[in-house]
Amino acid sequence: MKKLVKVAVVAVGLFLTGNAVNAQQKVAHINSADLLQAMPEIKTADAQMQTFQKQKQTTLEQMDAERQKKIQAYRDKEATLSQANKDAVSKELEVMAKEIEDFTKRMQETQQKAQQEMGQKQQELYTPIMQKAENAIKAVAKEKGYAYVFDSSQQSLIYFDGGEDIMGIVKTKLGISATAAAPAAQKK
Repeated sequence: MKKLVKVAVVAVGLFLTGNAVNAQQKVAHINSADLLQAMPEIKTADAQMQTFQKQKQTTLEQMDAERQKKIQAYRDKEATLSQANKDAVSKELEVMAKEIEDFTKRMQETQQKAQQEMGQKQQELYTPIMQKAENAIKAVAKEKGYAYVFDSSQQSLIYFDGGEDIMGIVKTKLGISATAAAPAAQKK
């Protein structure tokens, strides 16, 4: 019986010690969206992405202009339809309608391909930047002994009061001046 009491006392002691250690873990937060916007690499990536999007948009606009010309040519030819030339013009209209249909399909395929390419380009441009920010946050967390770093830009964070805002430290780690794009601290 005494042995059981001793085991229970030791177990309770270990449990309370474990809770005390856990209660003292350091917590921090950072707004990752603001951090990313402060990084100069984002501006470069944004410019490259806009250029890429404009190129794709220009191609699609050119294709649409060509399709509109084909549609107008079809309408013009249709206006010349009469009883006298019905057979010949009808065959030409069928061929033109098929061309317009085929061209529209090609245009849709080009648009889908452009969307895929833009997604790939976006991933190519932004993934290394996000990885760099994440690595800096992890490095600061390890250096400063934070057990948890919450992202205050995420909608899932309902409330935070306390913990240290490590934005300035992470910016320093990334070589970004503390005054660069310093948005007001947000509390949710």
